Amino acid sequence: MKTAAVALMLAACAAVSGACATPALSRMEASPGGIAPAPMAIGGRAVAQDGDGHAYQWPGAYFEAAFRGPAVAFAVGPGDAILHVRIDGEPVASLEKPEPGFYRIDGLADAAHVVRVETATESQAAPNRFGGFFLPPDSTALPAPGAARRIEFVGDSHTVGYGNLSTRRECSDAQVWAWTDNTRAFGPQVARHYGAGYRVNAISGRGVVRNYGGAAGDTLPQAYPYVLFDHSAIDADSAWQPQVVVVALGTNDFSTPLRADERWPGRDALHADYEQAYVDFIRSLRSRYPDAYFVLWATGLPESEVRSETQRVVARLRESGETRIGFVPVDGLSMAACHWHPSLEDHARIADALIRYIDSLSGLWPRSPASAADRPVPEGTPDSVR
Repeated sequence: MKTAAVALMLAACAAVSGACATPALSRMEASPGGIAPAPMAIGGRAVAQDGDGHAYQWPGAYFEAAFRGPAVAFAVGPGDAILHVRIDGEPVASLEKPEPGFYRIDGLADAAHVVRVETATESQAAPNRFGGFFLPPDSTALPAPGAARRIEFVGDSHTVGYGNLSTRRECSDAQVWAWTDNTRAFGPQVARHYGAGYRVNAISGRGVVRNYGGAAGDTLPQAYPYVLFDHSAIDADSAWQPQVVVVALGTNDFSTPLRADERWPGRDALHADYEQAYVDFIRSLRSRYPDAYFVLWATGLPESEVRSETQRVVARLRESGETRIGFVPVDGLSMAACHWHPSLEDHARIADALIRYIDSLSGLWPRSPASAADRPVPEGTPDSVR
């Protein structure tokens, strides 16, 4: 039986030229000639850079194009990131802090393909840049991929996937960076389950009113309106309308003792400030996403501050008339990754809890999840308008 199966596979490979080829990625030493830009879809927030690609800084950004042919190229600009490159959902290569320039994927069957470049790492210090996809003469563009289902994930380091590849809690800063993979965090897992486009708007160490240890810098609600963290570009993309918004904030507000120089005289004052600011933030998101269902989740023991405070926020919103909102408690996490953060197993547990809750809701999704993929999407168009 095995011999017959191999013979059939070889016969199929012979019948379709290149059908069993192995994709190979290489860096191009010079700017290639004779290539044409391909229509591109962007997952996440990005801002065009005067014909020099798109700058992005929030985690989880990804870029996709569809084409027919044996090869495709893409350009990477300045920035420190780990990028996962996929063809038709299968991994081709991972690039760690790639040199700016053009990269080419060869060895593909002369057939229809989807190329995807995903960002694994977090980039608080500075934006990264992606220069787009390009097709050689023997490949032709197809309409950019699209997803009618959309989910947004808002949060802190848990949503980022901080150090989630680590199997130990003690990590250096360099190890945290290298062992953070947002593509394997709970958010993208949930999105893949539903075949949804997604955005990840999360920053490690940030809270609702108080950052980790009382550190300076924007809180998450303060940073949220901007595409880049230096406030140089406001996110005015009203076309991005997710059906579900998943939010988890509060760990950094409550995980460290108050310092004497902070503005709250005690925990009660911090609780009151947190609740009001979180309520206001969700209301601002409701104004932005009028039809979305909001899912707030929290981990920790039932009596923990972040869980009880998040539940109070949900209760206050419901009392004020909000109906499309729910709370999901998540227990049983080992927090065995870097600095007591969720491990890969924990992220799978969080994703499962969220999926079970979302599955219990009705009327969330468009009737045809793939309907938006049937029409072309101009280059640089975000997930929002697919």
